[in-house]
Amino acid sequence: MDVSSYSRFEFAREGRVLTASIAAPGPVNAVDGALHDELARVFTDLQHDPDSDLIILTGKGRAFCAGGDFDWFAEQIAHPAKFRDIGWDAKRIVTSLLDMEKPVICRLNGAAAGLGATIALLCDVIVADERALIGDPHVKVGLVAGDGGAVIWPQLIGYARAKEYLLTGDLLTAARAAEIGLINHAVPAGELDAKVAEIAAKILANPRFAVRWTKVVANMPLKALVSQMMDASIAYETLSNMTADRAEAVAAFIDKRAPKLTGE
Repeated sequence: MDVSSYSRFEFAREGRVLTASIAAPGPVNAVDGALHDELARVFTDLQHDPDSDLIILTGKGRAFCAGGDFDWFAEQIAHPAKFRDIGWDAKRIVTSLLDMEKPVICRLNGAAAGLGATIALLCDVIVADERALIGDPHVKVGLVAGDGGAVIWPQLIGYARAKEYLLTGDLLTAARAAEIGLINHAVPAGELDAKVAEIAAKILANPRFAVRWTKVVANMPLKALVSQMMDASIAYETLSNMTADRAEAVAAFIDKRAPKLTGE
């Protein structure tokens, strides 16, 4: 795997385990254009890496990936074609992660929001620092939750709970997320690496292709849902990027004030 082509990820190996750490500029690994581009190809590259059998996906620093970068948002609002142009990659991020045969453990070291939460929840096993926050606040910034959140949340916690979180944009603690089945485990920060290593060792102790192809079969219903939903999801999200309330929500966040929404 050519890691030199990545500017928003760092990679480390330990035996047959490859750790991919999101390492974007800024304190919360927010998604900018470069990270979005790399997310659209990293899972394919990880699948093709000949020297690994299990992937740990995590974030560098205090966050996992806290959603979109607001300067990037403002640029997309000013130039809607730039939002439209990322639609194919937006779908590829989801499909390539689900297409991976290698097991992926999400080491949720800190906040995961929006696309960051979607990526975390599409992993096979999610182990979190109990203090981490997770949520999909697309609606709070005037967007449809079209990058996969509307697909995966209902499958993990049911439609009633999923719609509450997707429509309010509320964040929940990792401890609560584990309690309701959104993630697998929430552990004290000092135990995070040990828990991830324990699960990785159990998976790696099993025959390689039994593990990989079990995952393939288990992901088939999710891939069918993605095929049914993602084109419309991305289309609706693209439309929502052109609304007046979208522009106001982003401007208000940047200005650190309450938004003055008009319903347009």
